[in-house]
Amino acid sequence: MRLAIDVMGGDQGPHAIIAGSAKAVVEHPGLEVILFGPRQQILAEISRLPQPLAAAASRLSARDASASIMPATTAAWALRRGHATSMAQMLRSVAEGEALAGVSAGNTAALVALSRRELGMIEGISRPAISTAIPARQGRRCYLLDLGANVDSPAHRLVDFALMGAAMAQCIDGTALPRVALLNVGAEATKGNASVREADRLLRQYASGQYASNSAFDYQGYAEGGDLFKGQLDVVVCDGFVGNAVLKASEGLTSMLVERVQMAFESRLSGRLASLLARPVLRRLKQELDPVRYNGASLLGLRGIVVKSHGSTHADGFYYAIQRALQEVEHNLPARIAGRWQAPSSDGDGARQP
Repeated sequence: MRLAIDVMGGDQGPHAIIAGSAKAVVEHPGLEVILFGPRQQILAEISRLPQPLAAAASRLSARDASASIMPATTAAWALRRGHATSMAQMLRSVAEGEALAGVSAGNTAALVALSRRELGMIEGISRPAISTAIPARQGRRCYLLDLGANVDSPAHRLVDFALMGAAMAQCIDGTALPRVALLNVGAEATKGNASVREADRLLRQYASGQYASNSAFDYQGYAEGGDLFKGQLDVVVCDGFVGNAVLKASEGLTSMLVERVQMAFESRLSGRLASLLARPVLRRLKQELDPVRYNGASLLGLRGIVVKSHGSTHADGFYYAIQRALQEVEHNLPARIAGRWQAPSSDGDGARQP
């Protein structure tokens, strides 16, 4: 299995991305990785990998790409002038079948735009959605989408997101009938803007089997922000502006809570003793809630697999983004999503019949 990696997008530089890639290669004996970026810099970083990561060197190859997408680069600039960048070359490697998936920590807007151009969309889906898993109660997780690919989404696109999210929950988690909800400011039928209310109407039709003999999901209606973490939903749908804000707020809150709990234990002598006794529990809590473990957001709706890593992530976080890509390759996620669309909707743009 071969993956393509853009090494130039992260805030931590190529070192963190290459180290995370090496960790994945060490853990997966059949994995090879093509690293796109300045060749000499990549080779220098590979030569500095410590043991046991150095054992991955023979399965890490460097592909020269001297140009890169910058954080301030616009999607329009990337489409006009970004053909030779490490991000674009990484995506072409996936589009041409050389690699089975691509991973980048780079500029989100540029990645979405270039992915649409280089890989194309599944027939019937007009725009990709970005999705990631949110930790919930009882060790469950909930997929939230969109996270920023579509700042303002009409109703038919929200329905697309629901179908794609349901396919992901079925494919990755084995959930037979995913519980899907629309994120809203309240549970009452009158709440929300026109797009959300219309999407609610359409999703109720899908769930009732109006468009198919068997519904692809169990529609739960509206959800409020706190419902994400209760473990009672598998997919929550919203536009990208709301989703991005919810994701970053939840990550910040999680980090603060874990830090405050640890500080509370260590603030006094008795607390320090309790901290020693509670250390295994605290370690498990931190592992379960650590945003690093959930790094890696999927660009759904493309003809190929692309995973977006946090730009600020370190090596461990990038490793988890690669893990997400490997899961999607294993389950052939694009084909599963494509199976949800059989005939075009009446307006020719948006949800197809599942």
